[in-house]
Amino acid sequence: MQTYLIKNISIVNEGRTIAGDVLIKNGRIEKVAANIQPAMFANELNGEGLHLLPGAIDDQVHFREPGLTHKATIYTEAKAAIAGGVTSFMEMPNTVPPAFTQELLENKYKIAAKSSLANYSFYMGTSNDNADEVLKTNDKKNEVCGIKIFMGSSTGNLLVDNYLTLDKLFRECELLIATHCEDEKIIKRNLEILQQQNRELVPSDHPIIRNDEACFESSLKAIQFAQKHNSRLHVFHLSTEKEMQLFSNMVPLKDKRITTEVCVHHLHFTSNDYAQLGNLIKCNPAIKAPHNREALWKALLDDRLDLIATDHAPHTWAEKDEPYIKAHAGLPLVQHSVLLMLHYVKEKKITIEKMVEKMSHAVATCFQITERGFIREGYFADLVMVDLNEKTTVSKENILYKCGWSPLENFTFPASIKNTFVNGHLVYGNGVFDESQFGQRLLFNR
Repeated sequence: MQTYLIKNISIVNEGRTIAGDVLIKNGRIEKVAANIQPAMFANELNGEGLHLLPGAIDDQVHFREPGLTHKATIYTEAKAAIAGGVTSFMEMPNTVPPAFTQELLENKYKIAAKSSLANYSFYMGTSNDNADEVLKTNDKKNEVCGIKIFMGSSTGNLLVDNYLTLDKLFRECELLIATHCEDEKIIKRNLEILQQQNRELVPSDHPIIRNDEACFESSLKAIQFAQKHNSRLHVFHLSTEKEMQLFSNMVPLKDKRITTEVCVHHLHFTSNDYAQLGNLIKCNPAIKAPHNREALWKALLDDRLDLIATDHAPHTWAEKDEPYIKAHAGLPLVQHSVLLMLHYVKEKKITIEKMVEKMSHAVATCFQITERGFIREGYFADLVMVDLNEKTTVSKENILYKCGWSPLENFTFPASIKNTFVNGHLVYGNGVFDESQFGQRLLFNR
């Protein structure tokens, strides 16, 4: 394993930006100091004019393997993540077959160990009838990021709407419980009302069908279960102003029992964008009216929303090009989340220190990830060098997702990803990949 010395770089870490050097040795951050003398056999990188960030940790992605590899694979999407400055990911259970057993869950780890350039973890999947199998994950609470409960519609039989099953999981699970919160009955009612209008449904109907009420009622239900049993609840991809009243910023993140996530597309797009992008921004929960986006930004900055992720969910162009009612829901985003947030840094919507907190520090704290998410001596060297003055335009030629498209195509970011280190390995440098080393399984201090 090579030794690297990054010189004269702006280090963004734990609420401040300082000029200094970083020495990487044996896969870890050996030293952080104002001036480190050149080390024997070290590869020296000039960081002048660049910023060093801890690698982003995306707590919600869909990399589709096994079973849906026509859309994506762990290899292709992890590679895209690396190019975008995301060094670790946590992946969803709604693959084919779903990760409903311990054996199926471990099979995904085996695939990642042989193919993922990024560090990885996988959620255990839940259904109405596998609670006993799910609870075996308690024995792996230091090795698995959490369990995932779809409290709104999903593929197959991943919807969990049985009260007794939900109560048992919230009562007995010792891991973090992550939830997709949309009320299925409200969604079906809204759909039936629109269908009675006897017209073809279009993408702009999506936030009407999957409306604020559906999100609020389901999030409230999850919170009630968590409060009843003092569960460790994490609510994914919040999308409405109404839901923000459910969450608090009154205690430090490390002490919260109920935490929250917002996704980059809900911070960027609004329902006004359906006219141009149509099904390309169809996702669950839906992108909604502009006042919701503004409320999400406010809650992010005042810490009611704890971290930023993508819910990266690739589909083929053909699957998106169907009529609205048949078009698959989900957006590919993991290659561009860091750059998109750097766009908002440039726009002065958020500071770079706050961005790093929400995409790295807070994720590590929320999930109790072992020795990652910070630029600290002794921690794994998951690091990203960015140029805040070199623009990047999204095009078909530089999109690495297997699906080959992005809702951000032709968007120009004000920054670029120069180098990405994973466990001290320079896996991506100036557009070139070194695939000689794969990522590691994330571990958790629980």
